[in-house]
Amino acid sequence: MPIPGNLLTTAMGVMPHTDINRALEIVRSLDIPFWPQLPHLNYYEDMYVQASEHFPGMVVNLEKRTLGFSMDDFIGQYEEMLSHMDDPGYFDISGTYSAVYQKFLNLDLSSYKAVHGQLEGPISFGFNVRDGNGRPVLFDDTIRPLIFEIFAKRINVQLKRLKEKNENAFMYIDEPGLQFIFNAMSGYDNITAAGDMERFLAMVDRPRGIHLCGNPDWDFLLEMDIDILSLDAYTNKEVISSYAGSVKKFLEHGGIICWGIVPTNYEPFNKENIRSLADSLSGTWDKIIEKGVDRDFLLSRSLLSPATCCLVNPDKEKTVEKAYLLIGELSSALREKYLLTDK
Repeated sequence: MPIPGNLLTTAMGVMPHTDINRALEIVRSLDIPFWPQLPHLNYYEDMYVQASEHFPGMVVNLEKRTLGFSMDDFIGQYEEMLSHMDDPGYFDISGTYSAVYQKFLNLDLSSYKAVHGQLEGPISFGFNVRDGNGRPVLFDDTIRPLIFEIFAKRINVQLKRLKEKNENAFMYIDEPGLQFIFNAMSGYDNITAAGDMERFLAMVDRPRGIHLCGNPDWDFLLEMDIDILSLDAYTNKEVISSYAGSVKKFLEHGGIICWGIVPTNYEPFNKENIRSLADSLSGTWDKIIEKGVDRDFLLSRSLLSPATCCLVNPDKEKTVEKAYLLIGELSSALREKYLLTDK
């Protein structure tokens, strides 16, 4: 099984650190490490900026830390991009856009159960990046299909490089924007999104998954053709337990769920401990199990992670590092409770 379960630990991409070596040390304490995105290090390390590399029309202002789109630049740069469509390396993340990624790839990662990478998702990118009139590029019928095509190439080349370091590598598509498509005011509805995502995922190599720390329509996500779903179970535990039927189908079709349970924000973190978090997550699982999901099967297809990324704590990276330590301790406690011995 390329993506392990059994309550092993991992996390998602963004960290508040400015010290690359320290950030890599922290992520390597997990069962499934990843290369972290460090936007406080420089603006190129921002997840949206990293995803924009070589996409025609992107306007990156490092001083103002803004990312926009220019149609004039798009027209001027489009032919250049077309000339590289058969060159996978062109769509990888360069050393300029992430020194962290390159350093991660130089590590010996062969002994880990798995590793993962990540890229900002096309829908979230399209919502976030706006043209000169303030209009999201997702609404442009010319630009939108190209976003999905180029992002598929970017995910595939990164996955290929990670698999050279660890054969059980997989990719997360970070899609916070998926929680907004069910709002009638979004301008991009769930029907359109479903079609776009189906075509997009058909271009993306496996194993691939979605990370989302918001609260979308969970049926929409759980019915996608993905191998892993990473969610904020700390905030959404009551909601997700009501989708037991969809959870069961997702797991039976081979899916893995990564339960984000340890808060990384300063105030909620300091209100919790191993016991409270273990009870909270076990309670969520119990509600799902009561509706027909086998406990052992659920645990065998579950990972644990911090609940969200956090860049705004008053103590900078300290609480985040404590959360990474706590997720390891929580994993050990729950694995002992449920007699999961292989690690």
